[in-house]
Amino acid sequence: MSVWDALIGQDHVVAELTDALATKGALTHAWLITGPPGSGRSVAATAFAAALQCRETPAGCGRCENCRQVLAGTHPDVTRVTTEKVVIAMEEVRGLIQVAQRAPSGGRWRIIIVEDADRMLERTSNVLLKSIEEPPERTIWLLCAPSTEDVIMTIRSRCRHIGLRIPPVDAIAELLASRDGIDPEIARAAARAAQSHVGMARRLATDDAARSRRLAILRLPLEIRSVSDAVLAATTLVDLAKDDAAAATEERDRKEKEKLLRDLGVEDGTTRLPPAVRARVKQLEEDHKRRATRFQRDVLDRIMVDLLSLYRDVVVRQLGSDIDLVNADLASDIERLAAAGSLERSVATMAAVETARRRLAANVAPLLAVEAMLIAIRPQA
Repeated sequence: MSVWDALIGQDHVVAELTDALATKGALTHAWLITGPPGSGRSVAATAFAAALQCRETPAGCGRCENCRQVLAGTHPDVTRVTTEKVVIAMEEVRGLIQVAQRAPSGGRWRIIIVEDADRMLERTSNVLLKSIEEPPERTIWLLCAPSTEDVIMTIRSRCRHIGLRIPPVDAIAELLASRDGIDPEIARAAARAAQSHVGMARRLATDDAARSRRLAILRLPLEIRSVSDAVLAATTLVDLAKDDAAAATEERDRKEKEKLLRDLGVEDGTTRLPPAVRARVKQLEEDHKRRATRFQRDVLDRIMVDLLSLYRDVVVRQLGSDIDLVNADLASDIERLAAAGSLERSVATMAAVETARRRLAANVAPLLAVEAMLIAIRPQA
């Protein structure tokens, strides 16, 4: 057993990190870990943090108390920050900077993992910059982002970069089969459809409803024939994302509000709240709205990634390639699209989907971004 076992298909990353641990003077105080969704950025950061705290040789045994605490998220000298909102607030970063100044209480290092470094606005990143430039001697920052371009240049220039790749489909399928007992054929189909995103692959492999809904979503653009069809389909997709966000957050929001009221000494059924309590409740409700907004945008982005996989398959067929299709269960639809359109049109369609993703990331209203995308990819007269 090793802390690196959960990092699937990233042997080059494991080699680079273990070499840094073993080579005197190779450790830097700021690291930027990048990779596409599902590649294991947070897994790599956690494994590296555990190996940094491990006192065994080689580091990262996975069995000692330090390793177990880091992997469980309970190590007192490892702080992890992730956000369920659209952006990481400046107040959160200022709090991290204060934590970074403290000496480790028992571990070898004070380690701060920022899972969503790409969700810091530029002014927030600038607040973090000085702490990364001149960190305390025993503090290490581990920043995670999809790519180096997702963090400001002054931050990335001061970090050592570790780039993760998309794991091979076979590696994900083997993991699902061995760890979760999933039939190898189902595991491979799910891994391919999820484009090697481990969490999504597991969901598709174990949830029939998730597989059916994904197919329905991919078929939706195939039914668009006019602008009005595109507008209706956009409304359907955005409503679906809203429903997903509500289902994922409503119960959690309710429990968090109940806990806050209990902590503030408010009895059940109280309708008139003191001003100070009202302010705390309002702040919590605003946080809930931001969390729901992020979840909705994440669902829509995943839908767009799936659409890109569909048109990628169309391009594969138009080029006459024998590469495996991502969406083999839609082979007949893919053949029809490939025959009906041109390669140039398919590439333009993929560009329209990428444009919608950028607009969504830039905080454009989801309905407007999705409408524009579907209007652009409808069949041309």
